[in-house]
Amino acid sequence: MRRLLDACGAVLAYLWSGWGAIASLLLFCALWELAARHYGALILPGPAETMMKLAAMTAAGEAVPELAISARRGLAGLGGAVLAGSVLGMLAGRSLTAAMVSRPLATLLLGMPPIAWLVLAMLWFGVGDATPVFTVFIACLPIVFAGAMQGARTLDNQLMDVARVYRLPWWAVLADVQLPHVASYLLPAWITALGTSWKVVMMAELLAAADGTGAALGAARGQLDSTAAMAWVVAVLGLLLTTEYLLLEPFKRMAERWRSLDP
Repeated sequence: MRRLLDACGAVLAYLWSGWGAIASLLLFCALWELAARHYGALILPGPAETMMKLAAMTAAGEAVPELAISARRGLAGLGGAVLAGSVLGMLAGRSLTAAMVSRPLATLLLGMPPIAWLVLAMLWFGVGDATPVFTVFIACLPIVFAGAMQGARTLDNQLMDVARVYRLPWWAVLADVQLPHVASYLLPAWITALGTSWKVVMMAELLAAADGTGAALGAARGQLDSTAAMAWVVAVLGLLLTTEYLLLEPFKRMAERWRSLDP
């Protein structure tokens, strides 16, 4: 019973802490409405018109399938980047030589524009799922790799010495010493990669796919339907915020709960 009450209290505290994010979204909507009234609905539809259009597309069965396709592609590329980047970054961070060798490569990959990778992927894989997935993977990989390597490089060696003195088993050292520290660098990198994945997948679908939100956005542009275009943008942003605040942010708080413990 005590654990259930603690869990309920933690959920309520998390929901209450989101008031700042809600306030910022409301402020954004207010500025959006002011800009829409200034430029007109033809140039910039307002929040009300956009949400009505999104509701209509959802009721007609148009929005959910396209969002699901984009989510599948984006999460596939992001998942591969998170797995490969986290493992390789932590391994590189534990070796000075590997860190020195891989750092310029990570910088080059970070500086490479995603559109360049997209063009290469279109030449290699053609039109289909492989092109967006690969582009998302290669765009997100250096972000996660850099975060994991930095986390592993800054690990306090004194803590590792204490663990050796007390002869802690390897799994205890990994779970209680290494991962909590690396997570403080990894999780922000994952959140950044999540935002990058949605931007890249929409760009890839716009240029190299016949379905997905990017292709739907291109169709709205061709029809000069600015309301539909804004509705697709809002749908993607809503899905992005939902993924971050309902999945990654709670996991981040759970992984970093040691910060709130009394010394």
